[in-house]
Amino acid sequence: MKQKWYCILIVLFFGACRQEAADKTPLARVGEKILYKEDIEEVFPENIPPPDSALWIDDFVKKWVRSELVILNAEQNLSSEQKNVEKELEEYRNSLLTYRYKKELLAQKMDTVITDEEVNAYYEKHQDEFFLKTNIVKAVYLKIPLEVANPETVKNLTTDEDLQKLAQLNEYGVQYAKTFDRFEDKWVNSAHVLSQLPDEIDDEERFLRRNKFFESSDTDYYYFIYIRDFRLEGQTAPVAFVETEIRNILLNERKISFLRTIEDDIYNEGLASNKFKIFNVKN
Repeated sequence: MKQKWYCILIVLFFGACRQEAADKTPLARVGEKILYKEDIEEVFPENIPPPDSALWIDDFVKKWVRSELVILNAEQNLSSEQKNVEKELEEYRNSLLTYRYKKELLAQKMDTVITDEEVNAYYEKHQDEFFLKTNIVKAVYLKIPLEVANPETVKNLTTDEDLQKLAQLNEYGVQYAKTFDRFEDKWVNSAHVLSQLPDEIDDEERFLRRNKFFESSDTDYYYFIYIRDFRLEGQTAPVAFVETEIRNILLNERKISFLRTIEDDIYNEGLASNKFKIFNVKN
């Protein structure tokens, strides 16, 4: 029975035809302001079940009443000077127009390509600013079911730089490994790799210094990690590890320079076209 009344409410609330202004259905009134059902049809959620629809409508109306009551009290208690918001509205409009105009200029005219040469040049000049906050590695990691694991094959294929053997390693990893990750061409947080071992690593730095490769097993799996390279917390970060950060820095610097140039160009054009005049006022 309750479901039926929910359905009737929704049908009445959202009629098929939009009524004229004089025939709108009021939902609530605060002072002289009235909220009509037609006012909220556009924001009503789609595909909402009848019970939730009724709850949503009730919640919306209550929030509207609370908001309008605050506004009504502000209108009644603030002075005419306090209620004059024209200056703030103009400042906000100007700020919004400026933001949108600059955003459009950036999208249309600014070169956003940061070359590898620019990244390397910035790194060479500022590399003492890039210190690692964690240990990082380049590594190969495999987790293989014990019944199909072949430790000698894994070590042979992993520790060899021969391209053919690396291709065989890929085939082996895809065919047999439960987990197979190759982080040879990018630096990753060492904890991301070492945490996948069955044995807890208490001292990462000591582990990295002492182990070129590490193998372990439990009742189900054989685990293997080959550390191709590592850097320790506090050391200078490799350029590849901070490349994205550097590109963002360079892009931000370019944006600032571009917008400053735009403002200068607009000023000079305005000066040449007599669009403004600065008056000399004597004190």
